[in-house]
Amino acid sequence: MPDYQTIRGIARYEYEEKRSRFIGAASFADTEEAALAFLESVRAGNRTARHNVYAYVLQNGRMRYSDDGEPAKTAGTPVLECIQHAGISDVIVVVTRYFGGILLGTGGLVRAYTAAASGALQAAEKVSMRSVVDCELRVPYPLFETARRMIEQADTRSEEPVFDDAVTLRWRMPAGEEASLCAALRELTRGSAEPVVGPAHYDAY
Repeated sequence: MPDYQTIRGIARYEYEEKRSRFIGAASFADTEEAALAFLESVRAGNRTARHNVYAYVLQNGRMRYSDDGEPAKTAGTPVLECIQHAGISDVIVVVTRYFGGILLGTGGLVRAYTAAASGALQAAEKVSMRSVVDCELRVPYPLFETARRMIEQADTRSEEPVFDDAVTLRWRMPAGEEASLCAALRELTRGSAEPVVGPAHYDAY
């Protein structure tokens, strides 16, 4: 599961060309359902707009775009190309157009949709998504400090320990890098405590 770049949350950018307003909205979306739900929310908020052009690219390779009534290759394709040139995925960009009464021609449309889409992507916060695993280990109090130090010295992000009749340690780390740490923790506890490793999944890291 390779690392990849995406965006966090939603970002917007507005561009005007000959009195037509082009409002770009970029959002994180890691499924087609999430992408289409964002598209519908933009449409619902812009019911009087002439066009809601969109494109999305998912990390699994799925991509889709729509010119939404604009001439072919003047709207959806430029928006898709903006996402691809940014080198990101799990992203949808919707560009809403409010017609200003002046026809822009093919070149003008491409320029305007590109400007709105790229502006929204540039305004977005970029994040790296890594394949990670969540781990847990329950240890007796005498081993707590040593176990915590071992975990913190590895490439991990730890949660606060939970204290009861023993101590529960929880942490997240890159998938595929947990084996040596887990082996060291087993050795520390002489096999009395077994680290629990969850399934690999993507998250900002």
